[in-house]
Amino acid sequence: MIEAQGLTKRYGATVAVDNLSFEVKPGKVTGFLGPNGAGKSTTMRMILGLDTPTAGDVRIDGQHYSDLKQPLRKVGALLDAKWVHPNRSARAHLNWMAASNKLPRQRVEQVLDIVGLTEVAGKRAGAYSLGMSQRLGIAGALLGDPEILLFDEPVNGLDPEGIVWIRQFMHRLADEGRTVFVSSHLLSEMALTAEELLVIGRGRLISQSSTKEFVEQASGNSIKVRSPQLGELQSALQQTGLETRVEDVEDEGKVLFVDGKVTTDQIGETAAAQGIVLHELSLQRGSLEQAFMQMTGDSVQYHAHGTEQAPPVAPAEAVVAAEQEK
Repeated sequence: MIEAQGLTKRYGATVAVDNLSFEVKPGKVTGFLGPNGAGKSTTMRMILGLDTPTAGDVRIDGQHYSDLKQPLRKVGALLDAKWVHPNRSARAHLNWMAASNKLPRQRVEQVLDIVGLTEVAGKRAGAYSLGMSQRLGIAGALLGDPEILLFDEPVNGLDPEGIVWIRQFMHRLADEGRTVFVSSHLLSEMALTAEELLVIGRGRLISQSSTKEFVEQASGNSIKVRSPQLGELQSALQQTGLETRVEDVEDEGKVLFVDGKVTTDQIGETAAAQGIVLHELSLQRGSLEQAFMQMTGDSVQYHAHGTEQAPPVAPAEAVVAAEQEK
């Protein structure tokens, strides 16, 4: 478990992390979300003893990271995939890490196999693509078979197959009872990966809850209804005190949406009692992206105004393809 109490970090007049308290529990993948500049990387660095808190405290199973005698056996982390010496091979790098924590050399071969780098383990790390460097970083995090794992943007540069692999691998680690703490800007991926979410903005805690609760709290749910007797159904539902709205949906015509705390069962039973035919009755959940934007909108450090002068942004697929070609 990771526990932070009143964690604060100042750089001169700038407050990067502001009185942040949270727990990251074992047995779950906990997503760490926040806008750029929210303090995520600084928080992770303080957990690992790379930055000293200005105030507050953070412990790993009750200990400071600096007090761990063989830290790789307790905590594995991937913060920067490119920190490896460029002229050192992947195998040499992992052997050096293993020796520093008195880990058996055969463990190096095991983790190389786990991340799929065995065939290129003798290649110098400086020639690796970003995706390959990510896999090497993950191998380093796994080296000591630790109980606690921290990943900062672990799917950067990975191809679709690699993204699915790391998602499933994180689930497996959590199912084994490990603590898995992962920061990512890919909200669609976090929606599939994280069971729990820790959301911060401008260094402060915004929310800590299950992913489902976060989405429901921020964006709410609605129920979509299609019927040839839409007017009659809307009238019947309004008489029960429900909030309804009719919208024109492309390729579907007029559709009724029911908001608030209501179930599909209630609507179906109301329609049946009135002899109303239903063509569709479905729950519409908000997305993690919608919820994130709503909850963190006031905490974004840099806002874009207009798009006339904005530089073009390469699609994610193009970035992945370019990295694979390196």
